Amino acid sequence: MKLLVLLLPLVALCAGAPKPVIPGDNSHYVEGVSRYIWMPDGDGVPHLVDLEEPVDEELLKSRNGANNRYWLFTRRNPTNSQIITNGNANSVRNSNYNGNRPLKVVVHGWNSNGNSQVNPLVTAAFLAVQDCNVIVVDWRQLANSNYVTASNGVRGIGEALGNFLTWLLRTGGGDWDNVHLVGFSLGAHVVGNVRRTAGGRPRRVTGLDPAGPRFGGNSNALNRNAGRYVETIHTDGGLLGIFDPIAHCDFYPNGGRNRQPGCSNSSCSHSRAYELFASTVRTNHLVGRRCNNLNDAQNNRCNGGTLNMGNGIINKSGTNGLYGLTTRASFPF
Repeated sequence: MKLLVLLLPLVALCAGAPKPVIPGDNSHYVEGVSRYIWMPDGDGVPHLVDLEEPVDEELLKSRNGANNRYWLFTRRNPTNSQIITNGNANSVRNSNYNGNRPLKVVVHGWNSNGNSQVNPLVTAAFLAVQDCNVIVVDWRQLANSNYVTASNGVRGIGEALGNFLTWLLRTGGGDWDNVHLVGFSLGAHVVGNVRRTAGGRPRRVTGLDPAGPRFGGNSNALNRNAGRYVETIHTDGGLLGIFDPIAHCDFYPNGGRNRQPGCSNSSCSHSRAYELFASTVRTNHLVGRRCNNLNDAQNNRCNGGTLNMGNGIINKSGTNGLYGLTTRASFPF
């Protein structure tokens, strides 16, 4: 009993030990080595993440994609969503969904939800220039678990999304050649897994700074098999985002790394990917030049052929490769 009494304060001290001091710009981080990293939530607020935190297996089993929520926005309801329920044909028939219009799908990242900044920004940009259907995927119940658990769940979330889209196109009309998937951070890997269960290959897939931690060499990471044309925009490569090329066309604005112009930390640079993309959907003004190699992309020494970065053109294509460009520090960049 005396030993127990002596040990209790020690246990309490260890349990309450402060987390290590980690630079806010993640300058300490080495992929595959570092345990801690600052990651932003859906509102851009950084949180210290333990990359060795145990997986919540029970949560992972119960949040396998069946809890995804699908919010429809169109020009008839640009700010107030209509809920499409997988398997409920009336939820499609009673909505503003139109199978003759392009279908855009937007997927948020870790510690986020359907209202997080990426969704209204990209949705508004699409609807400003196209009469289209926009589906925002809310997978908050798993996304708001610890990062390790959420990252382990992206395959299941993506497969469930693939099943939903197959059902939606069959029920409400539409064609995979008119589908554009857009995912930010962990959401980029979610859309990368849609093909596993989809009834066809999406015409276009855009990964916005696909999440880097735990995805180097991961078979569930976004890759060029995800769609007929796959594009990535790297803005915090080597830290919160993957730096290596993984798509048909990989864009490296301002070298693809932290710090992006106007940013003081890694979280800001990571979020810059969806800000740049939303701007290009509206104006299609940012043009990349093809790079000879990754080193040239990082140092913005690219002078090859041109290809516009981002935009919402469904049948976009370009010469496979790496592209570099310079942007300004604030919208529209």
